[in-house]
Amino acid sequence: MAPGAILTPRVLERLTPERRAESARAIPMGRLGQPDDIARAVVFLASDLASYITGQTVIVDGGATAQFPLSLRA
Repeated sequence: MAPGAILTPRVLERLTPERRAESARAIPMGRLGQPDDIARAVVFLASDLASYITGQTVIVDGGATAQFPLSLRA
């Protein structure tokens, strides 16, 4: 599992509302993740629906990594 920015209690205490809003604008889904977003992915992976999934990193980040290029070639 590779979670993105998740609004945990520690994140909430460290980031100002302005910084949280700025971070959310950088995520394609327009919001920071909630702990339930991670929990749902874990429940899916633990279920029979994911019985044929092996050796994968599941990225749960609202699309944040999708906006970066695969290579940094000029």
